[in-house]
Amino acid sequence: MGGIGKTTLAKKVYNHTQVVECFPDCRAWAYVSQDCRPRDVYMQIIKQVCTSTKEQVKMVEKLQEHELGDFLHEHLKEKRYLIVLDDVWSCRDWNCLAKVSSNDPDFLGNVFPDGGNGSRLLLTTRDKDVALHADARSTPQEMQLLSKQKSWDLFCQKAFLNHVDTDRYPPDLVRLGREMVDKCNGLPLAIVVLGGLLSRNMSHTEWTKVHDNINAYLAKEGSQTGVMTVLNLSYIDLPSYLKPCFLHLSLFPESYVISTRKLFLLWIAEGFVPLAEQADQQSMKVTTEVYLNELINRNLIQVVRMSVNVRVVECRVHDLMRELAIRKAKEQNFFRIHDIADPLSSSTSNSSLFSSKCRRQSIYSDMERYASVEHNTPYLRSLLLFNLGHEICRISRLDFIGKCFKVLRVLDLEGVEVEILPSIVGTLIHLRYLGLRHTGLKLLPLSIGNLRSLQTLDVNNLKQVPNAIWKIQNMRYLYMEGQEDDIPLKIDTLENIQVLSGITFKQWIQNNSSNLTCLGKLELEGRYELVEALEGVEFWKSIAKLRVLKSLYLKASKKSSFPSLAMDSCLYLSKLDIKGHMQKLSETFQFPPNLSQLTLDSCRLDCDPMPILEKLPKLLTLRLRAKSYLGTEMHVSANGFPQLKVLQLFELSKVIKLKIENGAMPWLMQLHCYFSTRVFGVDKLSNLVEVKIVSNSMISFFFTMVNIFKKSSIWQISLVLGSFMRQPIEMVKQNFGYAVKKVGLASDCQTCAATGLTSDQNSAVAVEMLALLLSRRNPKQEKGS
Repeated sequence: MGGIGKTTLAKKVYNHTQVVECFPDCRAWAYVSQDCRPRDVYMQIIKQVCTSTKEQVKMVEKLQEHELGDFLHEHLKEKRYLIVLDDVWSCRDWNCLAKVSSNDPDFLGNVFPDGGNGSRLLLTTRDKDVALHADARSTPQEMQLLSKQKSWDLFCQKAFLNHVDTDRYPPDLVRLGREMVDKCNGLPLAIVVLGGLLSRNMSHTEWTKVHDNINAYLAKEGSQTGVMTVLNLSYIDLPSYLKPCFLHLSLFPESYVISTRKLFLLWIAEGFVPLAEQADQQSMKVTTEVYLNELINRNLIQVVRMSVNVRVVECRVHDLMRELAIRKAKEQNFFRIHDIADPLSSSTSNSSLFSSKCRRQSIYSDMERYASVEHNTPYLRSLLLFNLGHEICRISRLDFIGKCFKVLRVLDLEGVEVEILPSIVGTLIHLRYLGLRHTGLKLLPLSIGNLRSLQTLDVNNLKQVPNAIWKIQNMRYLYMEGQEDDIPLKIDTLENIQVLSGITFKQWIQNNSSNLTCLGKLELEGRYELVEALEGVEFWKSIAKLRVLKSLYLKASKKSSFPSLAMDSCLYLSKLDIKGHMQKLSETFQFPPNLSQLTLDSCRLDCDPMPILEKLPKLLTLRLRAKSYLGTEMHVSANGFPQLKVLQLFELSKVIKLKIENGAMPWLMQLHCYFSTRVFGVDKLSNLVEVKIVSNSMISFFFTMVNIFKKSSIWQISLVLGSFMRQPIEMVKQNFGYAVKKVGLASDCQTCAATGLTSDQNSAVAVEMLALLLSRRNPKQEKGS
């Protein structure tokens, strides 16, 4: 059943030190879910096991499903890999993913090769038959509901702030807690949610109220009803401003990885931010982020990916939570979903599928059919279409949207192939969000300038942007990367614009930036030398006029280059990304004085950038990406980088030595190095807590290991070695056994804290046994599953 802890156990095994050591350079985790989409699963795996350029990524994304499977097979063929397929629902889904031969059910398939080298596939599923079907020779690890004691331990971790010693708490709360935990019937997810619900209010009155509600609802028969009732209590406890945000999440497909950037913009367009807070437009996205974090803290949303600044980049909703949200949404006519499991049919009237009172619709399949039926939802506010990879996802006519949905606020067509955007879209005067990314559109109608309420336009790879955007004076977030034609574009009338991404250097200099008083993030691209030759000084003056600009991204085209950049007048700029050839790195005094985050990519610098960059007084994060520096050595002098906390060196393939002098980078906490760089002076970094080394060099690897293990304060170490290193772990253990043990303990502690599992003996034994099983290597006796 859902929520019993299959994924949590699998994650503990996946992150176990022994498993990481045995699969150092080829591990991947892929979510499958009930709506199995092999193409998406293959892409998840490829992104984790392949190191590719953006051009290669684009090439792979264009492959058909069977071509992706063949590509993955070829990549894995010579590797020792561990792949986790999380939440496989049916035998048919397994067959589709592995391409099992119908003539030989014991044949593993064409996608996941068996090289006889100890490769492993780890599956989680709700159906034991699926596990046996995938490998009839194995004995599935069957999950059991928690015992009373284990349930109570887990509840204490969540409700009593991780204090299992209940003597510190009032006996009446302990008694109520034990009775409520008993009602959860040992389901971990229900216990975690219940504990999170009660942890925020330790009063007897509140606990009694929750206790009484549980008794009333759980008196019904059926464990599923009981679990949903417990989960429903968490929804009831939500403040009014969070309830629509939670319900809105279920518009996304099951196990869908949600971009938080997109989610925030949708919430703003929906009007979920209270009107009282809209006076300060800059705070709206901050408010939505606060909402998201509160839902995460209540265990209603799962974090998928974090940024280096510890901000949530991607998230998803647990299946049971999504089911709860769908139930509540249907009760309130909040939205309706149409997917492939409930196809439209000519015998079913549209009104029975979509009530005339319905405010939001989410479409997962049959796009053409949906476009052709009669629509009786005149008050529809939001329409979201999703490309789930079932079929060619195309919609040839969109006129019905302008004719039938006059009060539409949100229209998202991302990923759906659209032939043309009709001019009638310009009649949607209430539209606030228009998502057209990855639709294949090359032109937008001039009538788009009539969308006076539009706040967000998200589109990419247009041939040209119509010079009518200037009319949309309510625009706040404009994304238009990848323009093919650099034609004039007037945007200086957009006084409310906060994010402007994809405008070219030439287009920018033709506008009066002093009018853009709300612009906080700017991304420019194209041929910079066209600006430099004519109005280089004026360009930087135009940037300096932006009084609230915090983030600037400059991307020069391949045949273009940047001269030395003079940004000292950009007083408010804190984040700077530069991609493209630089003739010379600017001097320290030419950088923004308040710069805290800097990324250099493909700059092709000949001189060591560290002597200049180390003098930036407020720099917290420095990323040097591929080809940003072409030299062989870098040197950080004493007292260099006085505030730096994160240093990331990505794919600097020619850099063989990084020397850090004593006293440098005193506050550095994270160090990530890629390729063959030897790092001198790591042991002098007193606050370093996280190190990630990706190396293809045995010498560099062991050299860095020696320096790392001189320190006793490093909490998390991730070491990824090249595929040619066949027996690195045994050698590490022989030379650094004490340190490997220490790192393993730290990893286990972090995993326990993150997953919420208790540290009882049985669960620990299960993890150790599974880790041992996965790490065994005896090609003569085993085949790779």
